[in-house]
Parts: sequence; C-alpha cells; structure tokens
Amino acid sequence: MAAAAERLREAHRTGVPCAPVRDLLPPGDLDAAHAVRALVTGRRIAAGHRVTGWKTGPASPAAGDGTGSGTPCFGVLLDDAAVPDGAEIPWGTVLQPKAGAQVALVLEHDLVHERHTVADVIRAVAFALPAIEVAGSRIRDWDVTAVDATADNACGGAYVLGTRPVPLRGTDLRTAGMVLERRGEPVSTGAGVARLGHPLHAAVLLADALVRLGTPLRAGDTVLTGPLGPLADVAPADVLEARIDGLGSVRAAFGPAGPEGETR
Repeated sequence: MAAAAERLREAHRTGVPCAPVRDLLPPGDLDAAHAVRALVTGRRIAAGHRVTGWKTGPASPAAGDGTGSGTPCFGVLLDDAAVPDGAEIPWGTVLQPKAGAQVALVLEHDLVHERHTVADVIRAVAFALPAIEVAGSRIRDWDVTAVDATADNACGGAYVLGTRPVPLRGTDLRTAGMVLERRGEPVSTGAGVARLGHPLHAAVLLADALVRLGTPLRAGDTVLTGPLGPLADVAPADVLEARIDGLGSVRAAFGPAGPEGETR
C-alpha cells in the first residue's frame, strides 16, 4: 500500500502518469485501495489542506471510467480542488483531464446512520447546485480498474460549482436533462436517471460507505453525485458549459498549454 501511494504521489508531483497500482495490491481488494487513497490524501490534509466534501466516481464504462463496476468508487474533495464558476483552470493542474456534468448536493445535517434512506438524504440536503467535475488520472492512459480508480481518489482532479442554490423541494433530479457544451457544441448529454436511477441513490450509497469507513458525511460537506453522461476529453483553452434542467448552468474554462505545448 505504501508503494502504491508513493507511485501515485510521484505521478502527481512530476506530472508524468504512472503504471497502474493494482499490481501492488491484492486482486480486487477495495479496502486496500481505500487505504492507499487515505495515505495519499492524508498527507495533503496534514500539510494544511481542508476536506470540503466527497465525490463518487463514474459508474460504468459508458460514463468513461473503464472500471466496469456497477457500484461507484468514491474519493475526498479538498479545498484546492474547488474552482470558482468560470475561472480559468491552469493547464496542467489536472493530469489527463476529462470533464463531466453532475448534480452537487450541499448538506445541512450529518448523515451518520449505518444504513440511510433516500428520505434521510433529502432531509440532510440544504440545496443542490449544477457542477462540472474535471476528473483526472495519475495512471497512464486511464488504464484503471475499480481498484486503481479508488486508490487514485476516484480519479479526482478539480470541480466547479454553480452559484444559484436550488432546494430539492419541487426539483425532479431523476428526469432533469443535462447537456455539456464546448463553445456551444454538445459534447455530452444525459439525465439524472442515468446516475444509478437517481443522483440521490448515489448519495445514499456514498453515505453508507463513509459511515463504514468511520468518516461520515457532515453538515457543510459538498457531495458530487457523479456524471450524468459520458465524460468529455478536455484540450488546452477549452471552455465548457453545463446546463441541468431545474438547476441552471456552470462553466469551466481551461488555460492554454505551456510554452512547450505540454498536454499534461
């Protein structure tokens, strides 16, 4: 586990993608993968970064994760991953970036039960926001299994939240349509039903899993429930805008490549 964590840290530090880490861990052992994730993110927290919430990963190859898993992996959100709506994300901040639009939930109450219901989650949510997650992989060519993705903090990179909070009352997230555009051209479409039948279902699974790990969701946490459609490749100087019915829009802008044309 220590060797896997070091491999991922070195890829992040140098900007050079590494080999998968599954060869260093017991086959299919997600507990070991979470331990690797905790080693990597724990060092950053010890260095002064703050936990701002949690995220689920894509749930199927169609959503772009390549894991083939029907259960979402998950990772922690840190303060330096949050980017203001429309602000430029310097190219190279996220390794091998891909973007997906999704529903973000901001909690007003803790979720600490061993098993949660959708009603528990609804009561705990203060409001929803549209979000773009810029996923990234420290692993070369996104050659990931569920173990690799989990160890790599659910392929976390950066995230952008919209700025108009929307209460869940009267909002049908299941039927909410999504379109993600690059300078006006659609690059991904989907709907809430594509996220495990409903984005709240992903939040329930996440809440239960985090209680089992001893790190339950807390009031104030942001929860990224996962992409509503296929992830889109990102290029230098791209401008992406996502619109989700009932929630509004959010923009992610990317800086140009470096002087040597690097495509980190």
